[in-house]
Amino acid sequence: MKNVTHPSGAGAIPGSSFWNQPVYRSLIIQAITFALIAGTGYYLISNLVMNLNARNIPIGLDFLAQRAGFDIGDAAITYTAQDSYGRAFVVGIINTLKVSLISILLATVIGIVIGIARLSPNWLVKNLTRGYVEYMRNVPLLLQLFFWYALLTHALPSARQAFNPVPGVFLSNRGLFLPTLESDSGFYFLLFGLLAGLTAALIWRFRANTLQKGTGRQLPVFWPFIALLATGGLVGWLLSPQGITVDMPALKGFNFKGGIEITTEFFCLMIGLVTYTSAFIAENVRSGILAVNKGQQEAASSLGLSPVRSQRLVILPQALRVIIPPTTSQYMNVIKNSSLGVAIGYSDLVSVGGTTLNQTGQAVECISLIMLVYLCTSLATSLFMNWYNASVALTER
Repeated sequence: MKNVTHPSGAGAIPGSSFWNQPVYRSLIIQAITFALIAGTGYYLISNLVMNLNARNIPIGLDFLAQRAGFDIGDAAITYTAQDSYGRAFVVGIINTLKVSLISILLATVIGIVIGIARLSPNWLVKNLTRGYVEYMRNVPLLLQLFFWYALLTHALPSARQAFNPVPGVFLSNRGLFLPTLESDSGFYFLLFGLLAGLTAALIWRFRANTLQKGTGRQLPVFWPFIALLATGGLVGWLLSPQGITVDMPALKGFNFKGGIEITTEFFCLMIGLVTYTSAFIAENVRSGILAVNKGQQEAASSLGLSPVRSQRLVILPQALRVIIPPTTSQYMNVIKNSSLGVAIGYSDLVSVGGTTLNQTGQAVECISLIMLVYLCTSLATSLFMNWYNASVALTER
């Protein structure tokens, strides 16, 4: 039987009741649903405003300009208790992004290595990496954070008995203290030298790739890359007129002053995020490699490519279409899981927002700001990874 459509609208059935018309019924259901959602939202917001007014709690973001009155132990930018709540939020955002980006980079590298090792013909390597993956994936991240924090705070010595493996490097239960370069003229000479060395290294890599595509001849890339980068830095160091000023950490009182400090809380959170996420990325890499036809590996071997070059130039580029989509989710999970750092005392966005909430009572505004930041960072990560996925996608010609 043919479906008869009414001229006035697609899907309308002549001779049927108004409710039996699919088009009209769909519009009515959508209108009722929208009205229920709008009504519920209006009721909740009006009730919220009424309760806040009854408690004399102002609504708005004016509190961000008020004096914070609390310290942040791991501030990436200059911050004191005299600064505003708005600046405290900025410090929390930077701390969240800092630990997230570093964890994403390290988890990616470790995940790729473990994922490839999971396919190793060596029985010991294969089973060790399998055990690592199974353990890390099946133990909750919060418990892992508690484990690392308890281990480092109890296993490492106090600041006065800190490990000092090389001059200027101290490791204690307060954290890791390293020398840092001062931002004087010598520092900029060194920076320019490193940039020049990096430019030369990239040119060498481009030439090597061009030569291989044109003639099949393979030039070494890794060690020349390292040598050019180190040479550029050394030349910049030697050409600096005033030398390089190094700020060395030193024990003063109960803690170290000077240099750069990597706090125990930051280190524990980073280790937990890296080990937990790398296990999931390793499985993504393993599944992506298994999705590539075995004939590709045989073809690469027949061309004289080493196993390492075969993986880098033939297998992994084809496996990326399987690896990238689930890995994108893991990257976003790293950003969201960093909020667990509040459990071990890391001053991230959630920690700063919670302290601000307790002092000001602006619960709705604080929670909304935290949610907005996580939403924006997750969407930005997704957009970037989708762009990268499209740029490396294999296209048939």
